[in-house]
Amino acid sequence: MKWKQKSLDELGYVSRGRSRHRPRDAAHLYGGPYPFVQTGDVKHAGLYLSEYSQTYSEAGLAQSRMWPAGTLCITIAANIADTAILGFEACFPDSVIGFIPDDKKADARFIKYLFGALLQRKYKQFTQGAAQDNLSQAKLLSLKFPIPAITEQKQIAGVLSAYDDLIENNRRRIQLLEQAARLLYKEWFVHLRFPGHEHTKIVDGVPEGWEKKMLGDVAATNAESYKANNLPNEINYIDISSLKRGRILSKNKMPSPEAPGRARRIGADGDVIWSNVRPNLRAYALVLEPDENDVFSTGFTILSPMVIPFSYLYLFATTDEFVGHLVNQTTGASYPAVRPDDFERAEILLPAQSVLKIFHEKMEPAFRMIQVLEKETNALAKARDLLLPKLMNGEVAV
Repeated sequence: MKWKQKSLDELGYVSRGRSRHRPRDAAHLYGGPYPFVQTGDVKHAGLYLSEYSQTYSEAGLAQSRMWPAGTLCITIAANIADTAILGFEACFPDSVIGFIPDDKKADARFIKYLFGALLQRKYKQFTQGAAQDNLSQAKLLSLKFPIPAITEQKQIAGVLSAYDDLIENNRRRIQLLEQAARLLYKEWFVHLRFPGHEHTKIVDGVPEGWEKKMLGDVAATNAESYKANNLPNEINYIDISSLKRGRILSKNKMPSPEAPGRARRIGADGDVIWSNVRPNLRAYALVLEPDENDVFSTGFTILSPMVIPFSYLYLFATTDEFVGHLVNQTTGASYPAVRPDDFERAEILLPAQSVLKIFHEKMEPAFRMIQVLEKETNALAKARDLLLPKLMNGEVAV
């Protein structure tokens, strides 16, 4: 049976979010108990949106509205046509459109997958030549999509969501492994409750045998780089846009003659990469098992451990205190950035090698497991994305 063409408002309730009078300095609107979802939260979500970076107070809620769990969020500015289903009640701004499906006409999961297959391609016809891309509610409602009966929608969504369920499970496992690593780092190296601390003297606030050093004394910056004439024939280019929340999620394959001039840095197993621009955004990642032809942008500073293990270097270089150090070193009002020597001047505590050895023995398996889970997640996402258009155009029946 041929699927009928329908617009979004024929399938449920559609409306823009609301956030009137939301100046950035209006501190009284924020910090309360009500989740306030923004476009970046939607972009970083999986099938369901389970995390948020801001909350509203009573005053914030009064000038917005609360959307129910199960609402499909569709971004129409900044990151256009990203989608995620609310896993909780939340507010969101007018840069997000909310869709509440009619249970007899639409499944929110199916509509999200449909948008992933069709919308991001279709919306471009409305924004070409515009000074700033946007996808208004009127433009969105003018689009019609092929929609099967609700029973078939649920079947298709069930097949695809099985992949997303596995991806979400991996994400949670990664989150728990990282949380455990950071807690142990804090316990041993901030609170100084490391193995044997009961029998170690503290001298000037530092355990005996430990030292305060500069990061440049224990880690090298930008140790290896390619020249323009000795790049591999084909490279996997990694720039700032390839990172997401501390992970390298994508590599742009290209012939070396087509590579940008910034494609120069070499990263080895155990290196930490940090974006030089806007360090407050925390664009960093741990490099593990890189491919031979991986090439990183010169927009990164690459830290290579010398007398400390990578587990200690990574956890130190991603603390709030280290981020604060970098933010304080930035220059340039419109394009705040740091230089490699700003990293090198950061003060770091160098524990006894015996303690570092024990710490790394505990932490390396966790970071290696995170790498395995990430590879598995990427494979699941690729399999889902290959199946997605075939299900959406009826090429594969369920």
